[in-house]
Amino acid sequence: MTTTTITRTQRWVLGLSSLASFMVVLDLLVVATALPSIRRDLGASLEDLEWTVNAYTLSFAVLIMTGAALGDRLGRSRMFAAGLVLFAAASAACALAPSVAALVVARTAQGAGAAMIMPLALALLNAAFPPERRGWATGVYGSVTSLAVVLGPVLGGAVTQGLAWPWIFWINVPIALLAAPLVIARVPESRRAAARVDLPGLLLGGLAATGLVWALVRGNSAGWGSTETIGAAVLGVAAFSAFVGWERRAPAPMLPLRLFGSRSFSAGNAAMFFVSAATTAAVFFTAQLFQVGQGLGPLSAGLRLLPWGVLPMVLAPYAGALSDRMGARNLIVAGTAAFAAGMAALALATAPTAAYLVLVGPILLSGAGLGIAIPAVTRSAVSLVAPPDLAKASGVFSTLRQLGGAFGVAIGGAVFAATGGYGTAARFVDGYRPAVLIAAALALGATAAGLTLPRLAPAATTAPQAQPMPAKL
Repeated sequence: MTTTTITRTQRWVLGLSSLASFMVVLDLLVVATALPSIRRDLGASLEDLEWTVNAYTLSFAVLIMTGAALGDRLGRSRMFAAGLVLFAAASAACALAPSVAALVVARTAQGAGAAMIMPLALALLNAAFPPERRGWATGVYGSVTSLAVVLGPVLGGAVTQGLAWPWIFWINVPIALLAAPLVIARVPESRRAAARVDLPGLLLGGLAATGLVWALVRGNSAGWGSTETIGAAVLGVAAFSAFVGWERRAPAPMLPLRLFGSRSFSAGNAAMFFVSAATTAAVFFTAQLFQVGQGLGPLSAGLRLLPWGVLPMVLAPYAGALSDRMGARNLIVAGTAAFAAGMAALALATAPTAAYLVLVGPILLSGAGLGIAIPAVTRSAVSLVAPPDLAKASGVFSTLRQLGGAFGVAIGGAVFAATGGYGTAARFVDGYRPAVLIAAALALGATAAGLTLPRLAPAATTAPQAQPMPAKL
């Protein structure tokens, strides 16, 4: 498929959803290379700096399903635009924050805006394209989103070094405020007819996500055996069990459990969790490797990560179109296995004096794996869901992506803390190697999920309109 075969409306939906996704994902990582400047200017402690990152992730993950439900109730494009406005306002508040406490509050609001944007962007995208075209569309969307993952540290370093750290937030404001009215003018409205808000489901789901994410992001600093961590995890698991019980009998569930009767939906979401965990851990530690392990500046370190985004950007549209013809299984398996191989090779090749030419090969291999796998993962998890369930399915997908990222950093961080440290370059590399090997193992979890899919699943025969999902798990 080429862009000449899509309508003007589809171009607007694809462009605006990709732009919004790029901005939201960028803000997950753009702050990383600005943390030393924030610490100096605001007098922040290490714990404060952790929360400038974690506040965004936590509110993002907790509120995603709420954002999807509001889109079903009030209109997806309308709430998508509202999320963009909230994101712009919160970004301005981040830039103007006079203290680290104010910055953490503003980052929490930013995460809330992101939680409205992401599931509805994907829902609007899937609603705009027919099933046989969604692989290509999600490929383009995925390539833009993947580029944001790598550009985050680069842009953060460049802006902080060239201007000042508040500008990493100011750049969001004009983009979001220009996109919001275009969404209202150019994106067709869609919603579920007579949609009802599942308040018990929202509360229980939010409590479950809060408990689990809190345990993950606080485990390293508070201690994995601490009362805080264990208590948060127990609360999350208990709330999740109550959530599942309620959703089974709710008259209008926020998450129809029948969706998990689809092997494609279940496997795609499991694969996304592991892909996100592996990718986030790998980027988190490798961005630091070039600085702490090899003594480079933040901008130079970010530039060395760029190859990780080039191949996903180039390959994702083609991989998405290919998944429309041959199904998702082979692409998920091949792509995630390539990513795991690249991570293992990078871990084994890393040393304080290792030349970049030695390291760039594994980085390129893992980037190519992401470019092949992510469109197929997205297609498997979301693209074959019936239109009335698109926002909710997208919310599940986005929630698991955020939880996967928190899980990957937490597990990688625990391994790093047990085997290495920040004292010297050699000590950092001692911890980096096993942490990145953990990322490789997590990627193999996505490979295993992909293997549960049918060998061939053409869109024309597996679309939910042709084969409704089972009513029960």
